[in-house]
Amino acid sequence: MENQPLLASKKCPHCGFWSNWQQRADDRCERCGLLLDAPRLRSEQAREAQAEEPLPEFLRIKINPEDGPALRFFKHLVRGGQLAFAAIVSFMVWLLTLLAG
Repeated sequence: MENQPLLASKKCPHCGFWSNWQQRADDRCERCGLLLDAPRLRSEQAREAQAEEPLPEFLRIKINPEDGPALRFFKHLVRGGQLAFAAIVSFMVWLLTLLAG
């Protein structure tokens, strides 16, 4: 079998026409040309914008190139500790959420 996309159809929320749907957020209706899944497209755009935002300053220690080797080493250790702490807290939150059901 060739690697062809699966055929699917989706009813346009605007005109009610069933259009071919490749299950992408930017698929458009064949009749009216409007998006078949506009909320999903907005969600993906918001997720991409959030991923491109820089981390807040309190979550990372600035390591300057002009810092000495010993200071850079200790800053890397502290940054690793921050990362480990965040990972442990995230795991605990995940575990508590899983146990809560």
